[in-house]
Amino acid sequence: MSAVPKKNVTQLNTEYVSHQQNMQENSNRKRIGLIRRLTVFGILVALVSIMMVSTLISQASAISDKDKEKAQLTEQLSQLKQREKDLEEEVVKLNDEEYIKKIARRDYFLSEEGEIIFNVQEGSSSN
Repeated sequence: MSAVPKKNVTQLNTEYVSHQQNMQENSNRKRIGLIRRLTVFGILVALVSIMMVSTLISQASAISDKDKEKAQLTEQLSQLKQREKDLEEEVVKLNDEEYIKKIARRDYFLSEEGEIIFNVQEGSSSN
């Protein structure tokens, strides 16, 4: 024995009922079409968003790499400028005859007349 008795309902086959059923079917089809269009549009928006985010991330990493490279090259430039400055000072010094004599005495053990050169090793100590 079932708790809910079945009721037999007969449908009217009138023009009004068939028109209402057609309207209901059209409404359901429109709703399903709308859901499908919105789903496709949502998927397209998601794909475009993912592409834009990935592009932004890759560009940010490229900018970061370029900033690191710029910092490194700036440091290298400052070192090269300092070296250039030192070399220019060396050129000026090499035009001085006294400086050339000093280097010749130091590096090649050349001496002036009556001068004796003693080679003393630095850093070695005897106890």
